[in-house]
Amino acid sequence: MQLPTDANLIVGSETCDDAGVYRLNETTALIQTLDFFTPIVDDPFDFGRITAANALSDVYAMGGRPLLCMNILACPVKTMKDQVFRQVVEGGLAKIKEAGALLVGGHSIEDEELKYGLSVTGIVHPDRVLLNSGAEVGDVLILTKPLGTGILSTALKGGLAAEELESAIVEVMATLNRLPAELVREKQLTVHACTDITGFGLFGHLHEMTEASGVAALVRRHDIPVLDDTLEYADMGIIPAGAHVNRSFYKQWVDSGQEEADGLEMICYDPQTSGGLVYAMPLEDAAILLAGLADAGYQLECRIIGEVVAGRPGTLTLR
Repeated sequence: MQLPTDANLIVGSETCDDAGVYRLNETTALIQTLDFFTPIVDDPFDFGRITAANALSDVYAMGGRPLLCMNILACPVKTMKDQVFRQVVEGGLAKIKEAGALLVGGHSIEDEELKYGLSVTGIVHPDRVLLNSGAEVGDVLILTKPLGTGILSTALKGGLAAEELESAIVEVMATLNRLPAELVREKQLTVHACTDITGFGLFGHLHEMTEASGVAALVRRHDIPVLDDTLEYADMGIIPAGAHVNRSFYKQWVDSGQEEADGLEMICYDPQTSGGLVYAMPLEDAAILLAGLADAGYQLECRIIGEVVAGRPGTLTLR
């Protein structure tokens, strides 16, 4: 489908970026995104927090600051109490406030299944928009959250993991990507490309970034941050269907040096909910970002996981 064009449209749908960006004037561009899904945890308040953090992440991935939010809510009113819907929205509001944004309304419908999300409007300077294209050979790749939420959620649903594990992964998913994004903006660090890691897993989103940038990537397996117990469950075969779907599609671009995927490779295909950001940036700027996160008391494991290299666009090497 041919979409209308406009000279002020900085980012559309061409390269699978995380949000649309439209230039309003010389100093301000508008970021627009939305996301919603069905519950992934039992607690409605936590569901609201996670979903809001996930939607807000798209603005951070574009280098912007969230400004306004609107609720998207589907309510199974015949099978759930109104209090559940209230708690979901309150969880979302808690994250909206933490992001420094405003909730300005929304829309709800009756549905057979609970769904919640946000439409988010953000702002960014037109010259500071981050794209998932533009990664340059020699850039390092930083991942700001550890992987494994999909695998650990599967283990919890199967009754194979301790209940206290749920609170740990909830906090990972509910953590805003605000701090890394603010440090990049405030310290005016050079970032050549950025995306957030969600449903396509690390390899899926890295493929999109490198293909859009006309480069390849080397990922070092021992540098990938992984949540506790994730590798153990992956080695046991406790892997969500979405990871297998991702591998089936993206393995054609991945060289792992082995015919069958081991647990760590499957973690790289694991769909993440409200995952971390991946920055492609010069090493010296990456060092400043990592130091800033440490000084600010950032609680999640954040690492350089590899580098951008010359090669067939979109291809990934895991070594």
